[in-house]
Amino acid sequence: MTRIAITGDHHGIGMRPRMVEVLTARGHDVIDLAAHVTDVVDYPELCADLCRAVQSGRAELGIVLGGSGQGEVVACNKMRGIRAGLAYSEFAVDISRGNNDANVMVIGTKVLDEEQALSLLDRWLATPFNGGVHAERIAQIARLEESGGI
Repeated sequence: MTRIAITGDHHGIGMRPRMVEVLTARGHDVIDLAAHVTDVVDYPELCADLCRAVQSGRAELGIVLGGSGQGEVVACNKMRGIRAGLAYSEFAVDISRGNNDANVMVIGTKVLDEEQALSLLDRWLATPFNGGVHAERIAQIARLEESGGI
């Protein structure tokens, strides 16, 4: 069982309940941090809340549901220790998890329908980190966060 935090703005409100249902049915402990309104909601603070849950260990992984997902991935990656990947294809998911050890998956609900998103989520959760040379690159990224240099 994995503790997974999930959030989403007004664009993610339609997809979030099904995603929570599927994750819960598969035995995951889901922490729902989403806006539960249909009004326009700014995503940066939602992303920050989710990333703080991952940073603190309250959640092991995070899922962010936005419109395109572009702004959300930028916001998440401003947070120390967060490696957010934009899930738009199987290739992108394989790279974000396998090579970049992404701990946050960002889904654009204007880009993917629910079934595509759930399929990519399954793939993301099942893809292990490759380690090796990629571990050294992750360490270099951590040094960039600390000092601005490698």
